[in-house]
Amino acid sequence: MAHGTPVVTSNTSSLPEVAGNAALLVNPENVFEIQRALQKALLDPVLRSRMKERGYAQAQRFSWTSSVERILAIYREVARKGVPSGVGAD
Repeated sequence: MAHGTPVVTSNTSSLPEVAGNAALLVNPENVFEIQRALQKALLDPVLRSRMKERGYAQAQRFSWTSSVERILAIYREVARKGVPSGVGAD
């Protein structure tokens, strides 16, 4: 997506959330659905252009820097609150 490549991906797990409206979502166990989506992405120039634009926008929502910042914020919050008594005591 970040490089303008149309994406066909699974409609299961976290992939629909990650792909948003920038990808064609398919049942990963249905080869005919996968084939139709790939064919559409390859042969429909209007769809391909729309997917490219949406893909750039969707990719901007994710970065290693923002992921690390969010994880650090969680660690800092936990460190401030401390570990509740009885947790981790073996």
